[in-house]
Amino acid sequence: MAEEKARVLVVDDDPDLLDLVQRSLSAYGFEVLTHTSALGVSNLVSQSEPDFVLIDVNFPALKGDKVVNLARQYASAKTKFILYSASDESKLRSLALASGADGYISKSVQGEELANRLRTFRLKPRPPSP
Repeated sequence: MAEEKARVLVVDDDPDLLDLVQRSLSAYGFEVLTHTSALGVSNLVSQSEPDFVLIDVNFPALKGDKVVNLARQYASAKTKFILYSASDESKLRSLALASGADGYISKSVQGEELANRLRTFRLKPRPPSP
């Protein structure tokens, strides 16, 4: 029996980046959903039950790290929240820890490397909530 495709919700306000990530991850066997706003992510997470939420941290209305806190309440236990940004790696690490995200990936990571990193996150257990 074939392994079920991992579902990824990518949230970013840059439509070109969304298209690039969608085409790239689809080529590596992921089912990819995209969304261009931090608003409405909780509903999408609840309805689509993604394995991963890859979310930018720089939105005008609501920062991605805050969205993680809100959306996690509506996510299944298997969903991993990963900050995805061009921000400095040390800043991303701090934001991921502070927001309760399961990790972070720099936007400079694309293609096969991005797919491999997501697969690695799938294997990691979620840290216990404080």
